[in-house]
Amino acid sequence: MTVKLRLMRMGKKKQPTYRVVVADSRSPRDGRFIETVGTYAPRMDPSTIEIDNARVLGWLAKGAQPTETVRKLLVISGAWEEFESSRPVKPVSERHARPGRSSGPAKKTAAKKAPASQGPSGGAPAPEPVNAAAEEDDDGDAADGADGDEAES
Repeated sequence: MTVKLRLMRMGKKKQPTYRVVVADSRSPRDGRFIETVGTYAPRMDPSTIEIDNARVLGWLAKGAQPTETVRKLLVISGAWEEFESSRPVKPVSERHARPGRSSGPAKKTAAKKAPASQGPSGGAPAPEPVNAAAEEDDDGDAADGADGDEAES
């Protein structure tokens, strides 16, 4: 059974308040839940967040996964930082480490784009398009005979 920390909508139409609940991930949003661990009133100015950090930490330690919104609320209340600091850091063993990689956070680098003057293969420059109407041959007529009205004599 996967357990989630999530919001359960309460209140009237267009005036929501939420309970932060621990629920089975398969149950509906406003359905059966295991325990209420806090409340959230977003319409108050400023919005009010009341979370029982001790109960939340107990559920997080048991493996409950918070939703994205609840995680943001836990950061505001300080429970998420407390959970992260109490979590043991698992060092990557050398057996599972990737060779040639540092153990620090991985940064993605953008792929280098080829300059616009190079062709699709990336080696030689792409040939420039030929404008046949602009080119003229020796006698001043158009090279491809696009005029069509004049007949050559």
